[in-house]
Amino acid sequence: MSILLEISENLQKGKAKIVKTLVQEAIDNGIPASQILSDGLMPGMNIIGEKFKNNEVFVPEVLVAARAMNMGCQLLKPLLAEEGVKASGRVCIGTVQGDLHDIGKNLVKMMMEGKGLEVIDLGTDVAPETFVQTAIEQNCQVICCSALLTTTMGVMEKVVNAAESAGIRDQVKIMIGGAPVSQEFCDQIGADVYTVDATSAAEAAVRLCEVN
Repeated sequence: MSILLEISENLQKGKAKIVKTLVQEAIDNGIPASQILSDGLMPGMNIIGEKFKNNEVFVPEVLVAARAMNMGCQLLKPLLAEEGVKASGRVCIGTVQGDLHDIGKNLVKMMMEGKGLEVIDLGTDVAPETFVQTAIEQNCQVICCSALLTTTMGVMEKVVNAAESAGIRDQVKIMIGGAPVSQEFCDQIGADVYTVDATSAAEAAVRLCEVN
């Protein structure tokens, strides 16, 4: 079995220490960091993402797989920079003002990173202005807003309005998600994309970054 396949399989099992050891071994064997990422870590995370989408694995399994992915990525980051490998896009993500729930947001972030995007995590209770300011300062192509409460959903509309007021609405796509959110609500507030789960969100973000 090739070492890259071993990395993928151990990542899927959430064996973070083994993944880290194998990634180091692959580096020592002269495999380029970009190849370790694209043929080892990312396929493993993509398989977990698909299984999660199909209810074959659940949040705990995704979290341990993502932790294994992160441990491998830590070793690769400086090497990827040396190779001149750039992220395929830049996204800022946060749970909207008044809402402190972050499990969904964290899952989306991990799935996005697994797809090769650079993700700026603003945390929870994020003001509309903070989303917009970050998008401007960090040159993000996508703003992702999460909410778990019906009482905080309305803040997403304020994010859309804040982006319009700042004059960046035509440059930045706005994605929304969370248990009470729907496609109908997305259309109503003028956001760009609504997705039902973390895997779909990551896939949509990649598409938005490609066209934006």
